[in-house]
Amino acid sequence: MYVITGANGFIGSVLARQLNVLGEDDLILVDSVDPQTRPGPLSHAKYTDYLPSEGFPEILRKNSWPRKITAVFHMGACSSTTENDLEYLRKNNTEYSKSLFQICAELRVPYIYASSGAVYGDGTRGFDDSTPTEEFKPLNPYGWSKLHFDHWVLKEGFPQAPPLWAGLRFFNVYGPNEYHKGDMASLVYKAFQQIRQTKELKLFRSFHPDYADGMQMRDFVYVKDISRWCLEILAKDSFNNGIYNMGFGKARTWLDLADSIFSSLNLPVKINWVDPPENIRNQYQYFTEAKMDRWLAQGLSRPEWSIEEGVKDYIHNHLLQSDPYY
Repeated sequence: MYVITGANGFIGSVLARQLNVLGEDDLILVDSVDPQTRPGPLSHAKYTDYLPSEGFPEILRKNSWPRKITAVFHMGACSSTTENDLEYLRKNNTEYSKSLFQICAELRVPYIYASSGAVYGDGTRGFDDSTPTEEFKPLNPYGWSKLHFDHWVLKEGFPQAPPLWAGLRFFNVYGPNEYHKGDMASLVYKAFQQIRQTKELKLFRSFHPDYADGMQMRDFVYVKDISRWCLEILAKDSFNNGIYNMGFGKARTWLDLADSIFSSLNLPVKINWVDPPENIRNQYQYFTEAKMDRWLAQGLSRPEWSIEEGVKDYIHNHLLQSDPYY
């Protein structure tokens, strides 16, 4: 039996479906938004039970299920990079994660949680998952909430940790089931909507002297790589517990991404350059690239989906279908 928090969100719902594809249907799904309120992400999933996230740590601590928990995947969090309620982020992203970590340690259950590439801030300290957490300065409260938990795990939680644990620093994840995320959805999804409606794509101009318009770079990673990697951790005979980057490992430009989307739609590239809002200009990342050496050194798999292949699969097999969910 597997437990997935944030299961009615983006990555959590894809992970549930990935388990289903592998024949695992005995899932306890946890989220703050129930499937009746948001039916899409779990519309194809098979699972044993759904539970609200509020109060779930105590339910987990009681461990009253008749079957042993194989692992807890903690994907639930506030993922809004514009959220400024520090107390909400502290409780939801940091303290809640601590509670589940401690309970999994008590129950001797593997614990895999979602961190974020946002912990690296503007990238001046690099994107190396072996760099001490004290060196990073995130650009927003969301990034700080994730960094605070990473730091706690490494400095305080580690001595009495679950038998297997991993923090996964997701970079720019895109793919099916992200449709409810609004402004926090990937550029791939938002660009698809724009291009379908207007036959053009709005992209931010660069306000950095080292980057021409459209040459801002991100590490784009397809969610189907992410879900596969989550399960690889459990299947590894000897996994080294720790915090790992989850990206493609090679930065690509906004124009690379735009070319892939227009190409998948058989349309000519047409860009409408716009200024980024002033309130995000000081928080804007011009380059992200996950250093994947530690992950690959364990013999775990490389990403399978280049931006060209990932975008093509996403658009043709999901976004252009009458039912776009995975």
